[in-house]
Amino acid sequence: MIKRLLALDGVQAVARFRDDGTCSEGYGAIDETAMKNLCKFALDYKRMTQGNADQLSMFTGKRGWTPPAGWQVRGRDVTVCSVGSLVCLVENKERSLNQVLQQLEEMSHY
Repeated sequence: MIKRLLALDGVQAVARFRDDGTCSEGYGAIDETAMKNLCKFALDYKRMTQGNADQLSMFTGKRGWTPPAGWQVRGRDVTVCSVGSLVCLVENKERSLNQVLQQLEEMSHY
């Protein structure tokens, strides 16, 4: 199911990761080691984002920070974005990040 994300412009790789950071499935134009590293990074970043959202909720006393709907980290050439336990590696030049995030959100519920 997640493999169809590769059809979106600029998506280089997509993976689903477990709570221990291992990939349960992964597809795309990166090797197995890079896919494993992407999944580990995604889990670590998800945990950090959740911690920051928890702090914002506590400090502001306002609802809506948690759980975070997802995150993205933009580099010079690529962006990594994630929703739930799905992560995508997307080229910056040929992308519609809104479309990718929308599809990630939809697929994160499966």
